[in-house]
Amino acid sequence: MMTDPVADLLTRIRNANAIHAKSVSLPASRMKVGIAEVLKDEGFIESYAVEEAKPCSQLRVQLKYGPDGEQVIRSISRISTPGCRVYSKARELTPVLRGLGISILSTPLGILSDRQARSKNSGGEVLARVY
Repeated sequence: MMTDPVADLLTRIRNANAIHAKSVSLPASRMKVGIAEVLKDEGFIESYAVEEAKPCSQLRVQLKYGPDGEQVIRSISRISTPGCRVYSKARELTPVLRGLGISILSTPLGILSDRQARSKNSGGEVLARVY
C-alpha cells in the first residue's frame, strides 16, 4: 500500500533522471497529472500522456535532457509530507534559485507553479520544489 503517491511520482522521476532514461511510467491520478502538467509548462519534462489501461490508467512521462545529454531536472524534492503539511500564502512565495527553479503548489485553483500562484494571488500547500 502506497501512503504518499506524490513522493512516489517524484522518486520515480528522480531515479529515471539519474540513469538518463527517456521515459518513466507510473499509475495515474488527477494530482499526478496536474504535477506533470506544471513540469511540462515550466520546461522540466518533454511531455506526458495518460494511457488508459485496466485496472488503472498509466501516466507516461517523457524526460527532457540538454543537447549534450545534461539533466534538465537537477533536483526534485518533496516539501509537504503526509506527516507535516507545509502551506504558504501567495505573497510569501519566493522564487526558487532566483527564478531558475519552481515550487509546485496545490491551490483551490488546481495544481500550480509558484509563478502562476503569485500571478493569480493564490496560496496553498507546497508539494515539491524543482530546479
